[in-house]
Amino acid sequence: MTTQIVPSYVQDTWWTPAEDSRTADVRDANTGEIVARFGSDGLDLPAMVEHARTVGQRELGQLTLHERALKLKELAIYLNEHRKELYEVSFGTGATKIDSMVDIDGGIGVLFTFSSKGRREMPNSNVVLDGPAEPLSKDGSFLGTHIYTRIPGVAAQINAFNFPVWGMLEKFAPAFIAGVPTIVKPATPTGHLTEACVRFMVDSGILPAGSIQLISGSARELLDVMDYRDMLSFTGSASTANRLKSHPNVIEGGVRFTSETDSLNAAILGPDAEPGTPEFEAFIKAVVTEMTVKAGQKCTAIRRTIVPKGREQAVVEALRDRIEQRVVVGDPRAEGTTMGALASLDQLQDVRGAVEAMLAAGGELAYGSLDAPVVKTQGGEDAVVPEGAFMSPLVLTWDDVNAEAVHSKEAFGPVSSVLGYDDVADAVRLAAAGAGSLVATVCSNDPEAVRELTVGIAGHHGRVHILNRETAKTSTGHGSPVPHLVHGGPGRAGGGEELGGIRSVKHHMQRTALQGSPNLLTAVTGVWHTGADRTIAGCEAFGAEAAHEHPFRKSLAELQIGDAFASDLRTITLQDIEDFARETGDTFYAHTDARAAEANPFFPGQVAHGYLLVSWAAGLFVEPAPGPVLANYGLENLRFITPVAAGDSVRVTLTAKQVTPRVTDEYGEVRWDAVLHNQDGEIVAQYDVLTLVEKENTTYKNW
Repeated sequence: MTTQIVPSYVQDTWWTPAEDSRTADVRDANTGEIVARFGSDGLDLPAMVEHARTVGQRELGQLTLHERALKLKELAIYLNEHRKELYEVSFGTGATKIDSMVDIDGGIGVLFTFSSKGRREMPNSNVVLDGPAEPLSKDGSFLGTHIYTRIPGVAAQINAFNFPVWGMLEKFAPAFIAGVPTIVKPATPTGHLTEACVRFMVDSGILPAGSIQLISGSARELLDVMDYRDMLSFTGSASTANRLKSHPNVIEGGVRFTSETDSLNAAILGPDAEPGTPEFEAFIKAVVTEMTVKAGQKCTAIRRTIVPKGREQAVVEALRDRIEQRVVVGDPRAEGTTMGALASLDQLQDVRGAVEAMLAAGGELAYGSLDAPVVKTQGGEDAVVPEGAFMSPLVLTWDDVNAEAVHSKEAFGPVSSVLGYDDVADAVRLAAAGAGSLVATVCSNDPEAVRELTVGIAGHHGRVHILNRETAKTSTGHGSPVPHLVHGGPGRAGGGEELGGIRSVKHHMQRTALQGSPNLLTAVTGVWHTGADRTIAGCEAFGAEAAHEHPFRKSLAELQIGDAFASDLRTITLQDIEDFARETGDTFYAHTDARAAEANPFFPGQVAHGYLLVSWAAGLFVEPAPGPVLANYGLENLRFITPVAAGDSVRVTLTAKQVTPRVTDEYGEVRWDAVLHNQDGEIVAQYDVLTLVEKENTTYKNW
């Protein structure tokens, strides 16, 4: 039976090249059976990019950041319902059930995480304010600030073969929230799994038109049709990354380029972590896990196991014992298999070649064999399967730990080298010899050793994973990039950053300096700026109009940015200060001892508590009757500026600064600008008040 060509998804429809066009066969990594064909002859790349820039940008732009984030949650739920079908495809790539969980469940988990963080940490708009405003004129009529808006092009991603689902989704999620359409180019050996996932994403009906396209096959001319509006994220070999980043459209045309490439990651066993300690046990477990999950085909796998000199043999023996006890190589569909095949016979040949080069450069095979291993077949029998890309775990040792090959040659499979170090400084030097890595583990229970190792290697690594007896059971692991933290590394590792929560969303946005009047900055950003127009209710003596309704009486549907309330003055007495001290137990001398307070360079004498003033401010601005304001859930950016002594008076002005409706609830957040002034107009304190407010005044409409 003829194997079907894996289609591409182009301009919101599935596309397949002519049957007689050039194609590449993809085989089951465990059996050698042809499972897919890939080809892209005739694919219109300029049309794909143009479709993303027009249709994709338009459709995504009709949604807010929160609305797009919510769609990610809906998509994650849909994909969760189809994991079983994805697992069936994944087994053919050599991935075990655990490997597939890391790839498929991990990718779905990224969608959930970004959905939550996007709705919790970003505004429900398409403009993101970056930092406070800077006054650029003495009278406050001219301000400067920074905003983030989405880049106006496409986010293209070229991915490696080892994580065909996670690798796509961890890049797709932040681009989608930012509002930037994606073009996915997976690696051919496992691209049929990516295609299966994209098919589910399309079939869900959740994604707007133009938000995702897929290239199944070669895309060598993709960069030719990209420009400064676009972004290319690459994961793969350093040699390919260097070729891509030297493209004229990157160097001269301004295409944003980020890469995550080869990485000779290290795990460092601390001087205190002797055999028998919890740290030694956790270290061995971590190394074997990283050698065997995905058959060592992970950009974060531990390639260099750096241990105190004299402890190398104990480490080798412990690695051997755990591998022999825990690792069963075979077809992932066979009961009992814990490590599957490499992704392809070509990949197997590359890894064997790299190991042979390392042995020729001075490495010694301390455990394992380059011969084809006896493995569990799909039927459960033990046999050598020449058509399968199977390989035994290998441990190398080196008499010369400074040999260039061990710090520059990566065998992208179940291979790690054990290296001995003299002291902590020497361990730092060996780790740094990798010339830039994604991650290193420091395994020790000695705080000083951990500090010295971490500070020493941090500049050479994108992430440092500290492991000891306290985290052995709870750590997410050396090789698990989490969506909350950045994933990337300097130097050889590519110099890029992925994931990192909202940081990665902003990677897909342009930061722009904005200058103008308070009113126009408010109009652009959707956030009230000091000096912009206000509609003030409350005390007429301070510019308010009695006819205006208190803003706490307004639902989100009625509330406008700039709606405000100004209170009367309230005079503070010495009795007020002393009563507050007695009732709260805050008897700090500045509030209770006049003589000591007068000696303090910051105070004019005995002064009111800052928290007394904040409490009074709430009493001054609150509207006591039930209404659309449901709850006060916090203060932010509180600063006490001018001390208040007995006999002084304070008043508060409260202004609706930012309104963020929740897309899933009948209420939203309102951020209020609160400023306390004294009787002389000096600012006493300022902060943001956060409240939850109904979208419509329904709960107490008849109150």
